[in-house]
Amino acid sequence: MAEFKLPRHSRIEKGREIDAADKGAKRKKKFSIYRWDPDTADNPRMDTYEIDLDKCGPMVLDALIYIKNEIDSTVTFRRSCREGICGSCAMNIDGTNTLACTKPIEDVKKTQVRITPLPHMNVVKDLVPDQNHLIAQYNSIEPWLKTDSPAPTRERLQSAEDADHLNGEDGHGPAGCILCFCCSTSCPSYWWNSDRFMGPATLMQAYRWISDTRDEATGERLDQLEDPFRLYRCHTIMNCTNTCPKGLNPAKSIGEIKKLMVTRK
Repeated sequence: MAEFKLPRHSRIEKGREIDAADKGAKRKKKFSIYRWDPDTADNPRMDTYEIDLDKCGPMVLDALIYIKNEIDSTVTFRRSCREGICGSCAMNIDGTNTLACTKPIEDVKKTQVRITPLPHMNVVKDLVPDQNHLIAQYNSIEPWLKTDSPAPTRERLQSAEDADHLNGEDGHGPAGCILCFCCSTSCPSYWWNSDRFMGPATLMQAYRWISDTRDEATGERLDQLEDPFRLYRCHTIMNCTNTCPKGLNPAKSIGEIKKLMVTRK
């Protein structure tokens, strides 16, 4: 039987185990964190830190900040708002892409919390993925209001009903996307075709502008997506909707674009 090995830097090794909890701590939890430093020739590894949960806040991000501040300052990750608004702390926690700042530690019932970067992306360092390609795709849809009519003296008004279509009556409309890219990096179609397929996050943002009644470039925007790969590589696997930490439905937005493609012909 033939045996195959992954490339060297694709093999994750067992790392250090650090017990930083007091002996008398009543609430202990282990956090297994992906570590990789591009400045060394070492393979990626999983370092495990055991901490006292009474010394940090209730969210996974609180534990990461505690580990970085009090135990190991070399642990690297992105974070900003800590309120599920900026999308900076998106990572894979316990096998699911989500935001560390809104993921309660108590939701992970296992003895340890496994934390890795968003999957199928190049890693800058530790939990920080390289988002340059994702951002370039997002920029390619020209995510701003495009009009030919003369600009009004004040803002371009929109009815409450039209605004509800963008925002969603429950706040779960396409305008609620925070570009954390949890959806795109959970999509197998994007894993296989990320060079040409736009991915759920970018396509939902495209629909946000296509469906904006103030925008006057709908035909142009649809023309840009009329491609066997850019739009139609979506096979409605639904990973994107299942993993969205904001409760949005990228698959529905993609379906609406497809319907518009058909009805305009």
